[in-house]
Amino acid sequence: MKDNTDNSVINLEKVTMKYEKNESPALENVSLRVDPGEFVFIVGDSGSGKSTLIKLLLREEKPTSGRITVNGINVGKLRHSKVSKYRRNIGVVFQDFRLLEDRNVYENVAFAQRVISTPGRDIKRNVPSVLSLVGLGHKYKSKPNNLSGGEQQRVALARALVNNPRLLLADEPTGNLDPKNTWEVMNLLEEINDAGTTVVVVTHNREIVNAMRKRVITMKKGVIVSDQRKGGYIDEDY
Repeated sequence: MKDNTDNSVINLEKVTMKYEKNESPALENVSLRVDPGEFVFIVGDSGSGKSTLIKLLLREEKPTSGRITVNGINVGKLRHSKVSKYRRNIGVVFQDFRLLEDRNVYENVAFAQRVISTPGRDIKRNVPSVLSLVGLGHKYKSKPNNLSGGEQQRVALARALVNNPRLLLADEPTGNLDPKNTWEVMNLLEEINDAGTTVVVVTHNREIVNAMRKRVITMKKGVIVSDQRKGGYIDEDY
């Protein structure tokens, strides 16, 4: 269900998420808006609600109450049969890369195009282009186990970008990387954002957050305790 009156990329209105086994809600009355072209960090300790938020945005979970709109679509009212199509407009990068180990770099990225029935001639054009963007054009025949951690994450980024999503979600994208590769990936995310893609990054990395000076949303125990437009990591004990 499309809402043509809302031009935000993400809009949460008083969203609560309760799991039966937990006394406290994972999210409680959370409202949040992310506009086109923003770069947003979401930070907070384990159990703060960050992972639940990502699951809700991907429609892996449905909220107990409240409204979630992504790219103009009311996610909570989305039929199960429409979820796959909905996710095509969202690129996702995880901490553990999630690459297909039996396929080379080219095939890992092409897979995301084949899932949506992209014509072969377009795949042959799009995959080399996005691999070049992430600096891996020369590695297209390599298998994931022959790549460094940073290279594997760049393949994951290429796969997330090849369908030209409006929104990119990165869940702890540098969690398994050394400092050099961490900054390479973050610089790529910034370039992707500069090109017009809205980027939301969940992270624990204080150094990155403090250095990049983007919008920072801090969560604690299921609520947003701080939203700084050009901020750093909040150290105060809320």
